[in-house]
Amino acid sequence: MIVERMRVHREMLGAAEAARWPWTVPCVAELFGSGVAFSAPVTFLVGENGSGKSTLAEALAEAFGLDSYGGRAGSRYASHRERSVLGEYLRLEYGPHGRRMANGPREARRGFFLRAESAMQMMEEKQGSRGYWSERTDEMSHGEGFLTVFESMFREPGLYVLDEPEAALSFTSTLRLVGLLDELARTGAQVVCATHSPILAALPGAAVLEIGDHGIRPTTWQDLAIVDHWRRYLERPDAYLRHIVG
Repeated sequence: MIVERMRVHREMLGAAEAARWPWTVPCVAELFGSGVAFSAPVTFLVGENGSGKSTLAEALAEAFGLDSYGGRAGSRYASHRERSVLGEYLRLEYGPHGRRMANGPREARRGFFLRAESAMQMMEEKQGSRGYWSERTDEMSHGEGFLTVFESMFREPGLYVLDEPEAALSFTSTLRLVGLLDELARTGAQVVCATHSPILAALPGAAVLEIGDHGIRPTTWQDLAIVDHWRRYLERPDAYLRHIVG
């Protein structure tokens, strides 16, 4: 594994600071002590809006040295965004490959961060740049652009952090992303992906962490709340819609 664990040392915080956001978010509070361990090449963070999964993903990217705006490792920051509070305090424990990258020059790091909310602007600015993709993604549909980026950037062992990459993708394109993530993991890369997609979370061999008021708990695909809701909705949409429409 490139990153074996992420954690926050409580003694780094004052009592007043620890009582404020983001430390009051249940999943963030679980980073104190032993933190969160990564046990598989691909890990999915799954939870409702506001559960904190994107906060965890962004902080992980920042702690590894990826730009929180989005982009690859090994380059200078493209944005002027300040690092998040969690990103400042988060500490990573590396495996042998990760230690070589973390202890070497920035150019030795490998990886990529995609955050859905800034992806379109990042894609427009990065297209044609050295180390990125040559295609004009600004002339493609949203989903085609995302797949072009994934196919161009998912090529070597490194840390890949994705925040809701399915946002622009159709059912078929999401299945293509599943295949790309599987191929990427086989190169020795590590993927941590925050998602709402039961399609992505079904990747065989992936670890699934469910994020919510309970904090963070390992689970299986079939036990995910989103899988249960989608299954029930597709079988009987009226059971949900009668409470919403009309």
